[in-house]
Amino acid sequence: MTDSAEFALYCLLLPAGAFLLLAVVAPLRRSGRPAGFISIVFSAAALGWAVRAWLHSSREMFQPPLLWEWIPAEAGPLATVGVLADADSTIMLVLVALISFLVQVYSLGYLDHEPAPALGRYYAYQSLFAFSMMGLVLAPNFVQLFICWELVGLCSYLLIGYWYQKPEAARAAVKAFWTTKAGDAGLLIGIVLLWQRAGTFDFVELLLQVDSGRLPLEGLGLVTFCIYLGAVGKSAQFPLHVWLPDAMEGPTPVSALIHAATMVTAGVYLLKRTDWLFALTPDVLVLVGWVGAFTALLAATLACAQSDIKRVLAYSTVSQLGYMMAAIGAGFASAGFLHLLTHGLFKALLFLGAGAVIHAVGSNDIFQMGGLRRRMPRTTIVFLVGTLSLAGIPLFGGFFSKEEILGAVWAGGLAGPFAMLVLAAFLTAFYMFRVVFIAFFGEPAAGREAHAGPGHAGGAAGGAHLHDAPPSMALPLWLLAAMSVGVGVLFTVYHPEPGFAAPGWLTPLAVAVAVGGIALAWLTYHRRVVDAERLAAAFGLVREAAQAKFWLDDLFEALYRGVLLALSSAVGWVDRYLVDGIVNVLSAWTLVLGDRLRRMQSGQPQDYVYGVAFGLLLLLVWVQWPR
Repeated sequence: MTDSAEFALYCLLLPAGAFLLLAVVAPLRRSGRPAGFISIVFSAAALGWAVRAWLHSSREMFQPPLLWEWIPAEAGPLATVGVLADADSTIMLVLVALISFLVQVYSLGYLDHEPAPALGRYYAYQSLFAFSMMGLVLAPNFVQLFICWELVGLCSYLLIGYWYQKPEAARAAVKAFWTTKAGDAGLLIGIVLLWQRAGTFDFVELLLQVDSGRLPLEGLGLVTFCIYLGAVGKSAQFPLHVWLPDAMEGPTPVSALIHAATMVTAGVYLLKRTDWLFALTPDVLVLVGWVGAFTALLAATLACAQSDIKRVLAYSTVSQLGYMMAAIGAGFASAGFLHLLTHGLFKALLFLGAGAVIHAVGSNDIFQMGGLRRRMPRTTIVFLVGTLSLAGIPLFGGFFSKEEILGAVWAGGLAGPFAMLVLAAFLTAFYMFRVVFIAFFGEPAAGREAHAGPGHAGGAAGGAHLHDAPPSMALPLWLLAAMSVGVGVLFTVYHPEPGFAAPGWLTPLAVAVAVGGIALAWLTYHRRVVDAERLAAAFGLVREAAQAKFWLDDLFEALYRGVLLALSSAVGWVDRYLVDGIVNVLSAWTLVLGDRLRRMQSGQPQDYVYGVAFGLLLLLVWVQWPR
């Protein structure tokens, strides 16, 4: 047993222990804040073990997985459970443990008005999610990965629908559950087809078969495509991205944890974990690249039409996930994985910063904000750090990783996706600074009244009592801001050599499109040199389509009503009138026949003697009949 695997196992078991403790001990779960403190302590310990696992794995050349036999078979175990602690899984483990810990600390302040039983339930769900996501990250085979994959989906459903009394939250939870399940069905099919060809679920054994050329290539494209479908659902790629913006009905800390840094990146992590398998099917990789780039551009366009600050960030997440997928499709999964890590930091920062604003103002609408830089100066600073990172400004977290993706896509020969990503980068800087200039630097909304909502602190008319976040919320914000700047400075000073030849004009181009987007937002929403309505009207149909979310939700609803409901009605008719009808007819005939046969039972002994004699006579005739 290697040290890194031991440490990773301890990290995995700690949130599981916290969940079991809160789930089994009802008085503790109903205690509210004490339940939160227990979950936070376990989460902090898990973060410590995750860091130790990462440090040890970075010093080891090969880390054999730690395995236990689960499904025995004559030729060896059909499936195992355990821990695969290598460089990729342990750094991802650190990200999951870090964001989980910071979100749980932040939630103590954000959900301070929640009833004690509801708060205990929330922390139980948080611990279960952390265990599920860590189990997915550390999975040594497809079976364990799929089980944890489904557990993550279950936790997402529970946390999105945490305020289940709100119809919008309940519908959003169901929508997220079923949309991701559509992709999960493809993943399950792909796993079964892969086992049929390779005879194993184990990642290490599969990699050995690929390296030795023993894995049959015939039909492998269908296998990788089905596995990719699972990533499409979880990582919100077109056309299954529709669940993610609606998932913002959950508490903002949930959005930061699940829909920014962890769950939605599971699909990207899956493709990075199996990049050696996808390398054998270049046609599927090209599809991944094109769909990823289109998703990035589509979501960036949609973000420009939003006024809800959380929905802006949600579409931004979809767009950045498209960036990661585009790099993987270009054949440089490491570039997409690097952006996954940096994005996890600054997007969690942005969501938690938005939560601090919503907590104070009592509204998600950016046009109900304005002037927050004077009332909430510290929140303004951290939100601006996250925005500069997302926009791709040098010395901030997202600059280097976004440039890596652009270079990877160009080096991979995907000129069309490259152009879409460049345009998406311009729109990203524009819509994020649109939020900054309206909410933080604009004039306060007339008659603004901060009102209490679920999980929100109350305010006063005109924003008289607007203030920065309390310490439990401010500490995670400043830590994430410091790490976002630290990562940006580190990659600027220590510039890792990419695995491709990047053209010299790439860096000036990346900086120019980001600065151009910021400048347009400044001229439009701060200086008012450009009229916002005229700018939007200039795009005509595109603006109308973006406001209607490109009618994709309408299309899915039409398919549901026109296809699924019609199919279910047809199946119901067949079941009611054919299947049940045949059974009912046979039952009726049986009753009639039984009634008629019953009349033969006269109760007279002599009639029975005649019957026996007649039957005996028939037997004798049959025996003697010539053949």
